[in-house]
Amino acid sequence: MRFIVDDERQIKAPDDDEISLIDLFAVLWQRRKMIIAITLAAAVGVVAASVISLALPPEIPFMPNTYTPSARMLINDSSSGSGLSSMISSSGLGGLANLAGVKGVSGPTFSELAVYLVSDSNALLDTVVDEFSLIERYKIKDHLRAESRKALKKKLSASYDEKTGVFSISFTDTDPSFAQTVANFCVTYLGGRFDELGLDKNKLQKENFEKNIANAFREIQRLEEEAHKLELSVSGGSSVGIPAIMVERNRLSLELTAQREVYSQLKVQHELLEIAIESESPVFQILELAEAPDQKSGPSRGLLCIIVTFAAGFFSVFLAFVLNALANVRNDKEAMAKFKKAQAKSR
Repeated sequence: MRFIVDDERQIKAPDDDEISLIDLFAVLWQRRKMIIAITLAAAVGVVAASVISLALPPEIPFMPNTYTPSARMLINDSSSGSGLSSMISSSGLGGLANLAGVKGVSGPTFSELAVYLVSDSNALLDTVVDEFSLIERYKIKDHLRAESRKALKKKLSASYDEKTGVFSISFTDTDPSFAQTVANFCVTYLGGRFDELGLDKNKLQKENFEKNIANAFREIQRLEEEAHKLELSVSGGSSVGIPAIMVERNRLSLELTAQREVYSQLKVQHELLEIAIESESPVFQILELAEAPDQKSGPSRGLLCIIVTFAAGFFSVFLAFVLNALANVRNDKEAMAKFKKAQAKSR
């Protein structure tokens, strides 16, 4: 558009090269056969490819059916926050919160830690790769460790639903049974990592109590055996003096009394802790393990056919306007003269 300006107002005047909707429609009508041919060819081609992919075995990597089993766990974030931060620091993983991208005042939550351990922890990724020989399965030839991690990240996913507190681990593969095995292995590994980090305080305390109770019981047995041997030596007419025997007997009696008291107190605290555990939700609880799905998760061949058909249609329309523009340039003598002149100068 060009403008004619006077002292009081602007008046718009149409240019000679203004394009109307009729001109656009005329171009499309002129190239209608090409547009229809390209769109139809793309539609037939993508439908044929989809049908062929259904007939091929899963071993052939041409749009195979994929399956995505999921395992679900309950992550209790109510006891996280500053307590989790201190436990992570004491476990030698103080920088883990920064890697997980959680720097809030209250510290990282157990759910965010679980997502990090599954999605970004090289320890888990390498363990899964080695356990299931994914380097050979995915036929990785170069940069074995880095490329195997990338391939696994594309198929392994973790998500957390804040409303329900449900944490999910999913794995995608052409073999539903293999995908189920990998997903459940990740669940087991994650539970083990939570135990190693000592994130469930009640569970850690229970394990410590059980160890101490077992140690106290063994010490009581040892002292009782010593006392029994002492009695046998006395009854057998040992040459050891009576004062020394009395001192040793008193020592064993005092130690036995102390150990029995310790054992009794530990048993009481252990029972109280079990009552507390029953009244609280654990940090990590498996709701359901992954099952081998009988329905594919992808690819969506119908959606693919629609997308390819529409894309081909838009491309053919764009191509029609490009060809029309080139034809107009060729028919414009002044433009062709300028083009030839510029071409001659470039030589």
